[in-house]
Amino acid sequence: MNMKYRCYIFFICILTLLFSACSTVPYTERKQLILIPEGQETSLGQQAFTQVVQENKISNDPKYNEMLQSVGKRISQAANRPDYQWEFVVIDDPNTVNAFALPGGKVAFYTGIMPICQNEEGIAVVMGHEVSHALARHGAERMSQGMLAQLGEQGLSMAVSGQSSMMQGIISKAYGYGVQYGALLPYSRLQESEADHLGIILMSQAGYDPKAAVSFWQRMSEQAKGKKPMEFLSTHPSDEKRIQQIEQWLPEAYKYYNKQSKEGTSKGLKKGKNLSYPQ
Repeated sequence: MNMKYRCYIFFICILTLLFSACSTVPYTERKQLILIPEGQETSLGQQAFTQVVQENKISNDPKYNEMLQSVGKRISQAANRPDYQWEFVVIDDPNTVNAFALPGGKVAFYTGIMPICQNEEGIAVVMGHEVSHALARHGAERMSQGMLAQLGEQGLSMAVSGQSSMMQGIISKAYGYGVQYGALLPYSRLQESEADHLGIILMSQAGYDPKAAVSFWQRMSEQAKGKKPMEFLSTHPSDEKRIQQIEQWLPEAYKYYNKQSKEGTSKGLKKGKNLSYPQ
């Protein structure tokens, strides 16, 4: 079998794989490539969560835990995934301003982000965003993109196998930069924006005012001044762009606003210092 024919077969297989692995994100209806079964993704999420809990100190702060469990219960009900085994923990690390949700409904907040949240509405902003990553299967999508990039690199190697070793190296390096800055990072920013979009819908359904998302990101922007890379080289949109997008989505979010589920959102926290940017 000659090289040209092998390349042809290889790219036919890639196209078939792409066609059969498309799914749709809830609400936004964006088409996405998912090559990993959801059951496998959930299993990976459980393993990762178990490891995180074992390797970190879990906070016993009653106020933090009460607020997180309250918000988590309402956001998870709005997410409407009864098949998820929801768990919500607070990790005792005041220097880490972060939170995450893993496949299958495993959610953790670091104590460093709680002062920026200030109250249950602020926690709902972050919770809605992180849970949206899990609902939209962004982790599986990123893994799938990485797998596809590796397949593309293999196909490129086949196509340029007749070139000199120097030329092959140049082409390979150009491909790597193109994938990183032209595809994977923009897709990461797209996923972050999508999680913001879905997140304010979730918090609205749970009875939290979605306008709190604007206030949260204004506080985050103030705390993180001068500490973030250029948007082009970042996996996250700039705070300014984030706020602008959220303001554009507010009319849609208010269509889902369920005031009847609102309860106890006035409990607050004191502000903290030396805070960094959440991932």
